[in-house]
Amino acid sequence: MDTLNMESITQFQNWPAAITVLVLTSFVFLVIHHVRRPSFSKGAPRFFSVGDWPIVGALRFWTDRLNFVNHGIHSSPSGNFSFYFGRNQIVGVSGAEGRKTFFESKDLSLTEGYGVLFATQPTIPDDAYKGEMAFDKWFQRTIIGQTRKESFARNLPLFVNDTRESLERMVAREGNPGLMDPFDDLYKIIYQLTVRIVGATEIANDPKLRAKTLRLFETIAKASSPTRIIFPWLPTLAYIRKNVAGARLYYELNKLVEDRKKTGRRENDTLQYFIDTNETVVRSLTFILGALFAGQLNSGITVGGTLTSLAWHPQWYKKVQEEVDGVIARNRKSPDQSAVDILSTLSIDDYTDSFPLIDLCFREEIRHQTVGTAFRRNISGGDVPVGKTGDVIPKDAFVVYPMDDVQFNPEFYPNPEEWDPSRYFPVEGKEQPLYIGWGTGRHPCLGMKFAKLEMSIVGALFVAMFDYSLADEKGNPLASAPPKDRSGHSAEKPKTPLRLKYTLRKQ
Repeated sequence: MDTLNMESITQFQNWPAAITVLVLTSFVFLVIHHVRRPSFSKGAPRFFSVGDWPIVGALRFWTDRLNFVNHGIHSSPSGNFSFYFGRNQIVGVSGAEGRKTFFESKDLSLTEGYGVLFATQPTIPDDAYKGEMAFDKWFQRTIIGQTRKESFARNLPLFVNDTRESLERMVAREGNPGLMDPFDDLYKIIYQLTVRIVGATEIANDPKLRAKTLRLFETIAKASSPTRIIFPWLPTLAYIRKNVAGARLYYELNKLVEDRKKTGRRENDTLQYFIDTNETVVRSLTFILGALFAGQLNSGITVGGTLTSLAWHPQWYKKVQEEVDGVIARNRKSPDQSAVDILSTLSIDDYTDSFPLIDLCFREEIRHQTVGTAFRRNISGGDVPVGKTGDVIPKDAFVVYPMDDVQFNPEFYPNPEEWDPSRYFPVEGKEQPLYIGWGTGRHPCLGMKFAKLEMSIVGALFVAMFDYSLADEKGNPLASAPPKDRSGHSAEKPKTPLRLKYTLRKQ
């Protein structure tokens, strides 16, 4: 009996070690399964091995993106190259053939490309992304329907009033003369206008709810992590924050939906459209976040960047101010009207057609703000040829295209570092330079008309209300702004704080 008891005790004592070995073996097997890199197909472009590490791949693609991509392009005779990021197969393309394939091939998905390599969308447990092409078409149809001219006309007085009130609150807070942050104050105005057209009226009208949802949106926008892309099964802190923010946004949106249903209250906005069409809150949130990512991260930065660029290009600032003053003078009905009063009477067509120089300034700023690479993924089920180069994009592989291949290419833009809106002046017998800042091919920017409208409103009102100059965060004058990081991942606020020192103009 004692011998039997001792054998039993010995067996029990060995169990923890056995369990530990089993767990570790399972974990190692899981890691190997998820990090094993598939081989590139035979026709893939030349593999770029510089900086390639086992398991993690080319970390420089994350830390120094544009320089890494340019290095890969120049290392390959075709201008196309292959590399790994984690176990993800990625093909970098460039030149006319690569550009045509990237932007025009129906076999390359924008949604799946950005969904993995940009990795900022919240993960929501629903079928919102099942049937990727169906979702793309649904999103496109919805954004086109919600950004029609009649919707702009209905909301135009609100857009102008939102902008005016926000700038007046800024002056009340900062004084006159004062110091303002164009990448904060104007960014928040763009958020209000954007959420009014693609989101919910309650958010646009309520300062506290607007601030809360913007913070949650920015939490999601900043949550992209190389660790999560390389190890998609690993619940990183950024991933957890992103999904908590997504859940909180879902909660806020669901409250608005339930309140409207309970009270019978209706609004003339996108959220009401979703309620009337029995759309789920998850898909409604997915649409709103997608529209905000497309608009807020670009228009919000572009407006601040354009006014900042004007501040250190006085010749262009003077021309834009003259353009705004001329529109105001032509539309004045009474000497008692202020400049903003007059701008409040303009129509959609007035804002679209009366500020051509402002539009060119935005165009040039977007060229400078468009940095890093764009993404696609091969969803064809087979290899996709890269034009006539002889290279192919393997099945399920991702594709990246450097925006500077056009936007900062001296072939299209002599002295590309210069900020010069006159590049787009029409010249008889000369074609406009190739431009991809508003998208191109199969993926033009569906919200371009709205983006131009809201930026024109904010830009025109700001120039009409203020004389201003460039300064640092302490108010000291600056002759110029620091250059933008061309290796950045997207348009972003400047790392060096910039301010505009303003004085109210006489109305």
